[in-house]
Amino acid sequence: MEANTPTSIEFFFDPGCPWTWATSRWLVDAAAERGLDVVWRNLSLGVLNEGRELSEHLRLTLPAGNVAHRVIAALIADGRNDLVGALYTEYGRRVHHDKVAPSVELVRDVVVTAGAAEWIGAIDDASCDGPVAESTRLAMSLAGPDVGSPIIAFGEPRVGIFGPIVSPPPTGAQAQRLLDVVL
Repeated sequence: MEANTPTSIEFFFDPGCPWTWATSRWLVDAAAERGLDVVWRNLSLGVLNEGRELSEHLRLTLPAGNVAHRVIAALIADGRNDLVGALYTEYGRRVHHDKVAPSVELVRDVVVTAGAAEWIGAIDDASCDGPVAESTRLAMSLAGPDVGSPIIAFGEPRVGIFGPIVSPPPTGAQAQRLLDVVL
């Protein structure tokens, strides 16, 4: 790796977005091949769409996404990036791959299955909403005001980009090439 290649990549995400899920699977695999850490960050589509008319998809996914964001914020506050990744992997597998309908009860089950039962109380903790909104604003400051999920940030000085949106996620040499282009 070159001297200016980052050692970690921040991934700002909303768990309810299927396109973000596909991108996350690419990034997890490509970053692992390079020995880069993925640092998970909140990016709430609920916060981004405050005061706007919501699509049918957002009306269905936001209640579960909002409480998932609370748990993610609590995990981040406690330095448990590993559990954020595990929680998102389990949630994404169920919702985006297996097509289980998102719900607050599903989030409760995913939190336990991912090994984060200690943080399950965050589901009902509105004090976690502030850090979610703050992280979302940070993502927007890095990538611009008219973007969505995901945002990838890295480097010094830190830069952020929207996307890439990939479907299906590239693998192997194509995944590495895309990572090169992004970086």
